[in-house]
Amino acid sequence: MKAPTKILFLEIDAGDKVLIQNWARDGSLPTFNRLLRDGLVGDTVSVRGLFVGSTWPSLYTGCNPARHGIYSLLQLNPGSYEHKLCPTGEHIKREPFWNYLSRAGRQVAVLDVPLSGISPGLNGIQTVEWGAHDANYGFRAWPPALKDEIEERFGTHPLQGSCNAIGRTVEDFAAFRDTLVEGAARKGALTRHFLSQGNWDFFGQVFTESHCVGHQCWHLHDPGHPGHDAGLASAVGDPIRDVYIAIDKALGEIIADAGEDALVVVLAGHRMAHKFGATFLLPDILIRLGLAVPVAPATNRSQQQGAMARLDAGLTRAWQTIPAPVQRRLGGIRRTLRRWFDARPEATGRAAPPLPLPLRKLNPSLSHCFLVDNGHAVAGVRLNLKGREPNGLIDPGPEAIEFGQRLAEDLKAIVNADTGRPIVREVVRTADIFEGEHLDILPDLLVEWDDATPLGSATAGNPGGSVLRVTSPKIGTVEGTNLYCRTGDHRPEGMFMALGPGIQPGRLDRMVSLMDFAPTFTNALGVEMPDTDGQPIPELVAVLREHAEKGAAAV
Repeated sequence: MKAPTKILFLEIDAGDKVLIQNWARDGSLPTFNRLLRDGLVGDTVSVRGLFVGSTWPSLYTGCNPARHGIYSLLQLNPGSYEHKLCPTGEHIKREPFWNYLSRAGRQVAVLDVPLSGISPGLNGIQTVEWGAHDANYGFRAWPPALKDEIEERFGTHPLQGSCNAIGRTVEDFAAFRDTLVEGAARKGALTRHFLSQGNWDFFGQVFTESHCVGHQCWHLHDPGHPGHDAGLASAVGDPIRDVYIAIDKALGEIIADAGEDALVVVLAGHRMAHKFGATFLLPDILIRLGLAVPVAPATNRSQQQGAMARLDAGLTRAWQTIPAPVQRRLGGIRRTLRRWFDARPEATGRAAPPLPLPLRKLNPSLSHCFLVDNGHAVAGVRLNLKGREPNGLIDPGPEAIEFGQRLAEDLKAIVNADTGRPIVREVVRTADIFEGEHLDILPDLLVEWDDATPLGSATAGNPGGSVLRVTSPKIGTVEGTNLYCRTGDHRPEGMFMALGPGIQPGRLDRMVSLMDFAPTFTNALGVEMPDTDGQPIPELVAVLREHAEKGAAAV
């Protein structure tokens, strides 16, 4: 007799829990409505301050970033001021929970978990980045022959490459929406196919289409966003809602195929809302405070790289203005140019790509502190410590703590020149919130920006709200224009819904950490996952374990 799937884990990457609940109530998302009505619902929170690069590694290792060592795809090379690409599979210091399940003989299917690497020899199947928002590797699979099987049966994901684009037209946004809707549908079909192929102890799939559409289309969804263009929104509609509806439909079909015996855990692990923050102004602020030194004039090499990046962006903009019939005729030429651009060392990973602009503005070796990559909602600052950095300027210990306190006071004194609101909510020492043997890999300070005022973009939608002016007695007035095309950004809060035999409908009265899910899954399947920061969720473990035991007895 075929055993039922014991744990079916489905994730809506960066799915906003507020939108999910609102659209479930109005009938737009019937699958989520059922989950919220009949399931156990709980609020979740990601790791503080590092939730962009560390959310997924923390979820699947059950450990905080100071123990798994990942905060970004672009991390500082220890003992230097150089940044390097850090594909997660090679650089993470802890194993994912599915490795423990596999070694214990449990059969697993792990599909498209972001920021993960292939686990060779896995007892089951795995895909990485068939459809992904953050790309470490491109599409890979285990066993290797699975890649060919998927491409032959389902093709490639409709969205290839970065979802970022500037100056999208009505037609561009409509095509982008349709691509993501098709991607969610195709991912649902792929999931259902492999769900039916094995007696899975654990089966997981992640829908990343919600992540892409949230970043790119928040200004179309939210009429209060400073980049909202009423005419554009009227013509395109709400792409976020359309993509969520497509994901909801796919989830409903997957859950139905899994059967009544399946125990389903659906997670929207961290939210999406309007973009905010002043990371793009922070280098100038640190220079005004006398704590950082700007870089010298660009070298010929960096000038060449910048020129190539501008040429690439200009050609992309020009292509987007060409009518579709002409695009079809010129498609071969464009593909040749695209292959040439993508073959450059900085594009292939053979050399580090150009740094985000804020990181390029400072000379780390001459500065008391400098920026490291940590997304936009929370800035990562590293101190130039003696004995750790090549040209350290600050003594570790009391001097470093005092430096951080002074910097926090100076940053919290800065206000938005137009609203009078402080631009910084809090400055946090990573050593105060994380413990672990890899703490020194992380930023030393996390600058949490106030998110009350949405930030517009000069390259997406209406450019309103893209200019930010900040002021304080120490820095005077610093002004800049946000050129990044994303109009939505992350928040650490999320929610989970569990549905199946033995699950009692209701809502937890406490927040659950994303680090709790890995030990929950292993514990429920009778496998030890030692030394995690997360704790098994008691309300789920007993039910999951009972369900797993019944499934084993049915074989």
